[in-house]
Amino acid sequence: GGYQLSAGLVGVRPSYEYRDQAGVKSGGDAGSWGAVPNAYLSGQVTRDLFIGVGVSAPFGLATEYDRGWVGQAQSIKSEVRTINYNPSLAYRVSDKVSLGFGVNYQKIDAELTSAGGTLKGDDSTWGWNAGALFTLSPAMRVGLSYRSSMKYTLEGTLNGATPVRADVELPDTAILSVWQQVSDRWEAMGDLSYTRWNSLKSLAVVSRASGNVIPGAGETFNYDNSWRIAWGAAYRMNEQAKLKFGIAYDRTPVRDSDRSAPVPDNSRLWLSLGGQWNAGNYGKVDVGYSYLYVRDPDINMTKNNTTLRGSYDASAHIVGVQYSVGF
Repeated sequence: GGYQLSAGLVGVRPSYEYRDQAGVKSGGDAGSWGAVPNAYLSGQVTRDLFIGVGVSAPFGLATEYDRGWVGQAQSIKSEVRTINYNPSLAYRVSDKVSLGFGVNYQKIDAELTSAGGTLKGDDSTWGWNAGALFTLSPAMRVGLSYRSSMKYTLEGTLNGATPVRADVELPDTAILSVWQQVSDRWEAMGDLSYTRWNSLKSLAVVSRASGNVIPGAGETFNYDNSWRIAWGAAYRMNEQAKLKFGIAYDRTPVRDSDRSAPVPDNSRLWLSLGGQWNAGNYGKVDVGYSYLYVRDPDINMTKNNTTLRGSYDASAHIVGVQYSVGF
């Protein structure tokens, strides 16, 4: 019985450095440190019914180039922030099966700046999520989860004056995960996730006064659906300490032909290392570090009468700490 509280902070430091075909660099490092907090609280209502609430930041983007760089007509600063509030219910149907359902209230803030102007907008919307956990044996669990897409109508201004709106749909995701106790000291876990990024074709910016699309103000994405496969293991060193490590491959939704300066993304390999310290009644602390090796993204994008043709040196560092306690 009782309550479980978990709270954490993740620091993300992507790096994107552009160079043209002659090897000349421009724009500096478009990546910078970002902090992503999360918190979850759950409680047991009856023997089989649990309630919970979570706060997280599921989608984010931040790139900022030096002003005056060769691609300033296409992008200087791009920032997208979301925050998600997720109350949920979980019910244990039997010793083998538990089901969960939640609603999501999500807010988005976006700012896209280029030499041509600044686009700002925000909105909030509702979605839902569901999951099932199957305990196949004391040593093996399988989970399925689904999170719905989120449809927004961003409303804001272009250059601080013209009232505009833009429809955008952030994707839905399905995840299959497996946990297995391999021995008294080793446990292994893996997951496969599939995200339908093809909901994000373009961002058409429309004048709220006339209803007409404003040429050159939006973005074309043409994203593909993407998947991520991850595998990890944990080794129990003693009663208090666990060592964790893992590897993942994340296939980018960005097509080579549609890669743009605001999101110069490519497929990446995650290499992760971490540990857990269990202090009993005082709770557990997890720490982790991931290095993301990103295949160098090429770019060949013509927009606003400028062509960017070159490639990026791209990578990322992620560090995180999570504290969990029951009371």
